[in-house]
Amino acid sequence: MPFIPETTEDKLLEIQTAGLQWTVRHAFEQSPFYRQRMEQAGVHPDNIRSLDDLRLLPFCDAADLQTGYPFPLRSVPFEDIVRIHASSGTTGKRKVLAYTRRDIDDWQDMFARCFELAELTPADRVQIAVGYGLWTAGAGFQLGCERFGAMAVPLGPANSDMHCEMLVDLETTVFCATASMALLMAEELHQRGLIDKVKVRKIILGAERHSDAMRQRIRELLGVEHIFDIYGLTELYGPGTGLDCVLHRGIHYWADYFILEILDPITMQPVPPGEPGEMVITTLRKQAAPLIRYRTHDITRLLPGACPCGVRFPLHDRVLGRTDDMFIYRAVNIYPGQIDDVLSRIPGLGSEYQIHLHHRDDGRDIMTLKVERAPHVDSSGDRALADAVAGEVRRRIMVRSNVDILDYAALPRTERKSKRVYDHRGGVSSFLDHANATQ
Repeated sequence: MPFIPETTEDKLLEIQTAGLQWTVRHAFEQSPFYRQRMEQAGVHPDNIRSLDDLRLLPFCDAADLQTGYPFPLRSVPFEDIVRIHASSGTTGKRKVLAYTRRDIDDWQDMFARCFELAELTPADRVQIAVGYGLWTAGAGFQLGCERFGAMAVPLGPANSDMHCEMLVDLETTVFCATASMALLMAEELHQRGLIDKVKVRKIILGAERHSDAMRQRIRELLGVEHIFDIYGLTELYGPGTGLDCVLHRGIHYWADYFILEILDPITMQPVPPGEPGEMVITTLRKQAAPLIRYRTHDITRLLPGACPCGVRFPLHDRVLGRTDDMFIYRAVNIYPGQIDDVLSRIPGLGSEYQIHLHHRDDGRDIMTLKVERAPHVDSSGDRALADAVAGEVRRRIMVRSNVDILDYAALPRTERKSKRVYDHRGGVSSFLDHANATQ
């Protein structure tokens, strides 16, 4: 059965308006947190008549989830909660989110849509290499796979030996992982001489921003037809809230389940379509822990126009970075994604890199980029590569940097998310600190 419904802009507007009104009233009546916030903002559910009234509602943030630990935003009786998931918190407390039976069903349906958008069939065998347990990733992939009707191979982030064995023996056709894990496995399969024995045709990447160079390297190593980028976060069900189609022009997101605003993270005002800003999410059906103008701190942009694939759900770009990942270097705000983009455009470089920031005794900051050269590229060209990187960073980001070219595979591989920025300065204010201070 098809999981992606036919829709139009008018139909989505109708669904979003009704969903917004239901969510605001549900939260106001059932959640002490939301009722207090709305009363402080001077807004009542009766004031919400159209999507334009969204601007009347107050924001919430990760700090609110941690303040309300262990059941923040809860808007249903405990007897209606059938599951919890959690993500790590910055202050030692995890962000715990609750789910009703309908919440789980909705999450399954959204994820099944993602598999349909990736043109999977029930004949596919889907190897799941993301984390299980409190995290939403593994459970989400498995729920969606089972709802869709394909075969789930639920390994999680197991060791490389087990993944290689299952890839070969079970003839896996779809591999789901972080980009770091996918690269690790692609290199492992080559080193073990198994690449001709695997039948993976598609890869679905999530939980970690990655560069075009990294995607291209994985594609070259495995020879896959498509690499898809899936979006999601624990607060918004989990992964499965959007995926890029086979045209890879942007991520279709399920606008009948949530409203996506793209706002300037300083002024919190809407940015024009096509301009980057912070994703702010309001759910339309979520019962146990609804979100009302939740600041994700993910940076992306809305992509105007209809996708030629024929799916009429709107598009946002891949996540470009996070407001709290951004660092300030010599008075310039820099996202790791900007460095990604520069490196992806220079031939001869690999996909792996690190950014190191130091504070000199004379008071000046120094940025050193450690970048792998591509496989089979001779080290005799390292000086030219380093000069090219430094020149492009200077031209496009307007800062100076030191560049160290490393051997291919010199930087560590990981089964989870790769760490890109190493800030050794101490006491340097972040973009998020500045944003909070100016509100």
